[in-house]
Amino acid sequence: MGSTNQPTILVTGGAGYIGSHAVLSLQQAGYEVLVLDNLVYGHRELVEDVLKAELIVGEIGDRLLLDQIFASRTIDAVMHFAAYAYVGESVKEPAKYYRNNVVGTLTLLEAMHAAGINKLVFSSTCATYGIPSVVPIPEDYPQNPINPYGATKLMIERVLKDFGVAYGLQSVIFRYFNAAGADPDGRLGEDHNPETHLIPLVLQTALGLRDAIQVFGTDYPTPDGTCIRDYIHVTDLASAHVLGLEYLLNGGGSNIFNLGNGSGFSVKEVIEAARQITGRDIPVKACDRRPGDPPALIGSADRARQILGWQPQYNRIDDIISHAWAWHLKRHGSTLVAS
Repeated sequence: MGSTNQPTILVTGGAGYIGSHAVLSLQQAGYEVLVLDNLVYGHRELVEDVLKAELIVGEIGDRLLLDQIFASRTIDAVMHFAAYAYVGESVKEPAKYYRNNVVGTLTLLEAMHAAGINKLVFSSTCATYGIPSVVPIPEDYPQNPINPYGATKLMIERVLKDFGVAYGLQSVIFRYFNAAGADPDGRLGEDHNPETHLIPLVLQTALGLRDAIQVFGTDYPTPDGTCIRDYIHVTDLASAHVLGLEYLLNGGGSNIFNLGNGSGFSVKEVIEAARQITGRDIPVKACDRRPGDPPALIGSADRARQILGWQPQYNRIDDIISHAWAWHLKRHGSTLVAS
């Protein structure tokens, strides 16, 4: 329920990958946490059994439910992760993405305004930039998303700006690059279904759950011909969200921050690092490029470092993969036949 010296934070999507790590970081920082998640992609057991947090199963678009939540307890701020985030699916099913990511978020914001809650930390994405011509990408780089997922996030960024002018909403927007890794102590990790992210796909291949890892494009204008991406450890992402929250609670005005390491690793480098860490052969299948994949995507996080004092702790690809590997062994090891 929270108390005067223990602010209560509503975390939407708190049963998902990044959301659950944010809940853990909030708890470690002394906050009371209430999780709202529809469990379409989230994991009940991580919230209830691992995090021991209160879980409300429901939709961000359910205004009646939101009004009940805000009326029944004192919520100091909202941390919003509840979005559908599969780029490919967003192209095939845009209605699903606009309904949840835009209409659902608008409903959440209206309910917050009605309840007098004016602080929000929003999970956005580097997908709002589209295909950049410069790296590292600064926050003021022109935004031109090339898929519905990125477009939904950009729309909400605009909505937040307008809500700030009209209603005094104070928001911190985080544009992530490639979230990766797992809780260093193995309590939480990445478990999507379907899985589309490179590092877990590589590790599933190492576990024998996949025959080979597909590499989409080997002829990019990069040192080894494969795409370069900026991988940011999920625990570092979570710590940034706590810093962003505290910035707002301490009177900071609305702001936008990239979250990345400012350097990138190629697909081949990730696979080779995984081979070294797992000690296993990881077969590779070369495939054609995917439409819209930029050769390199790297973000400048100087603003988060300067304003929030954010200092990533795990910016080595070996740390990211090692923590993810420990999680995958814990999560899937019991189901595997010994090789």
